[in-house]
Amino acid sequence: MLAAGAAGVVVGTTACATPAAADVQHPATVVCPADLAGKATCYTGRDANGAHYAIAVPDHWNRSLVVHAHGGPDLGDASDPERSLDDLGRWSVMVDQGYAWAGSSYRRGGYGTRMAAVDTENVRRLFTDEFGRPERTYVHGQSWGGDVAAKVAELHGRKQGPYDGALLTNGVLAGGSRGYDYRVDLRVVYQHYCRNHPRPAEPQYPLWQGLRADSTMTAAGLRARLQECTGHASAPQDRTAVQQRNLDDILAVTKIPERTLESHLRFATFTFRDIVHSRLGGRNPFGNQGVRYAGSHDDAELNAGVERFTADPTAVRDLSYDSDLTGRISIPVLTLHAIDDPTAFVEHEAAYRATLRGAHRDKYLVQTFTGEHEHSELSDSEYAGSLSALDTWVRTGRKPTARSVAAACATSDRTYGTGCFYDPDFRPAPYASRVAPRPGGGGWPAMTAAQEKVWSRIEGVGIAP
Repeated sequence: MLAAGAAGVVVGTTACATPAAADVQHPATVVCPADLAGKATCYTGRDANGAHYAIAVPDHWNRSLVVHAHGGPDLGDASDPERSLDDLGRWSVMVDQGYAWAGSSYRRGGYGTRMAAVDTENVRRLFTDEFGRPERTYVHGQSWGGDVAAKVAELHGRKQGPYDGALLTNGVLAGGSRGYDYRVDLRVVYQHYCRNHPRPAEPQYPLWQGLRADSTMTAAGLRARLQECTGHASAPQDRTAVQQRNLDDILAVTKIPERTLESHLRFATFTFRDIVHSRLGGRNPFGNQGVRYAGSHDDAELNAGVERFTADPTAVRDLSYDSDLTGRISIPVLTLHAIDDPTAFVEHEAAYRATLRGAHRDKYLVQTFTGEHEHSELSDSEYAGSLSALDTWVRTGRKPTARSVAAACATSDRTYGTGCFYDPDFRPAPYASRVAPRPGGGGWPAMTAAQEKVWSRIEGVGIAP
């Protein structure tokens, strides 16, 4: 997938082979997800890059299109033909509202924000070729897909361009070079207390790798080690005193919710391995020098003993170019975020607002927040209301407010009955209040438009598709 130069720098972003034109599958009708039965015609196919996709056209189409960017990233070498269909089912409320829907499964698993943005734009073009150009087109992304959709908005969201607006829900909007620092911290803090990932008798490797390239560890194996050290799956009364103290220290220092501790550790293990070994040629994009960890029973002992490392500047550059946001948008962007999102912390929204403010584009942004506690799925009433608010903004030019979006949700809730949980007065704390910034990493945007332009001239910059 990657070609390495003499200095270990990734070159040749087109080195990844794509299927021959004969493998391209044009849209073929399939059975729609259950919620859309009798309401829409659904299609699947495969694009020229090997990305599977799903499309739905409602029987009473309002002539607008939602292009969806899925989260993850999923891991694996190939495109998952089921992923886009699953997402169509999850966000069927948008089709129920009259919008056509198109989503790509991306050409492969693993990290690659720009790759995913290209595949997202490709499915929009494919839809237009097959069904005609919609009157309005919106890009939607949730979780990592929020970062992908925001990247689509920056790359293609110019005035008079193909996209009219963007809806970002529970998005990872701090980008890749900073958005995973709390998982870097989890990786080293966990190992400091648990000493079992790797165990002393196992082959050792620097923790920024997440996991050594040839490891056969599975998710179940990682779960067993986490249980061994912290007893996280046991009732508190069934944990040993050492397990409870380890768990308390890890949670207090990293500020990660207990209910998602395992999923964050999986990301800091398996996805970090994908980023480092499969995408960056073994180079390290992560660092924790200068970070002072606090909240444990003995902070001095923790900071003296925790593993430290410094990032490779070329790896930081490539990850930043791939996934950081410049804030250079020219279309309306509406965000929706659960205040108690346990996976993409709500402080990602503070980073995104600071990014747009730094690019002098925050006039295009409206942020809304709800009192929900989930990451992967929010209320259908809120999705429908958010899309309606964005559409009205685009059609009329009248910018909504968090309060007006919250008030209008009742209309959608009369149809879907899933509840409206908005808190119009909520404002997230700065990103640095949740995730310790690395030296020099406090300003936003993390990558300016000028820096992006300079980096774009470097052969092989970024992550290969």
